[in-house]
Amino acid sequence: MLVLGMLLGFIGAGGSGFIIAILTVIFGVPIHTALGTSLAAMVFTALSGSYSHYRQGNIDVKTGLTVGGFGAVTAYLGSKLAVWIPVDSLHWLTAGMLFLSAIMLVIRLFIVNKIKDKNEEDTPAPGILLLRAAFVGVCSGVLSGTFGIGSAPFIQLGLLVVIGLSVKKSVGTTMLVILPIACAGGIGYYFEGYFDVMLLLQVLAGTMIGSYIGAKFTNYVPLPVLKSAMVLTPILAGAILLIS
Repeated sequence: MLVLGMLLGFIGAGGSGFIIAILTVIFGVPIHTALGTSLAAMVFTALSGSYSHYRQGNIDVKTGLTVGGFGAVTAYLGSKLAVWIPVDSLHWLTAGMLFLSAIMLVIRLFIVNKIKDKNEEDTPAPGILLLRAAFVGVCSGVLSGTFGIGSAPFIQLGLLVVIGLSVKKSVGTTMLVILPIACAGGIGYYFEGYFDVMLLLQVLAGTMIGSYIGAKFTNYVPLPVLKSAMVLTPILAGAILLIS
């Protein structure tokens, strides 16, 4: 977890998929327990990230809470759904979602970032905004709760394209959205009996210390290398799951 935390801190990712892959393949943790642990660990990551982005004015609080609220409900339901998915199938499905996350990251990093950030955000009517927020929240929550992933690329693109936030606000608000989603999903797995407190503490101890160290090296590599590492990380995690 310490080594993994250094990698995640280096690329600036939550790494929930990689945590799931390492726990299941290397340490033999049942995948449902790994999913619950991953979601619970994300609560702490999202809390720290949300506070940092809020201080910098990068969060649309109302939108974040609305999307996160809808997402929390479906994340909880997703955790209930995951229990009924056979273990072998869940390995394949989670790996598939990680590969899809990589595709979303390519779109986010290499396509969307080339679009000039808007000075003024779209401001749809309140009713339309609520429907759009519900759509983004429901989709993100189901993905996170069922497969234990953070869904950050999906949330960012939803906030940017569907809701109309600026690039900067979409990045910051994503952290706020993840917070209730991860919390509700983790609670769902807890009530299903797939939650190991000691395992969570071990994961947090390693990844939090490691990510602090890894972040020190981020500015020392070329940007194309960093972007490539961000995309390859979920691909590698998915590949590890598939070989299990």
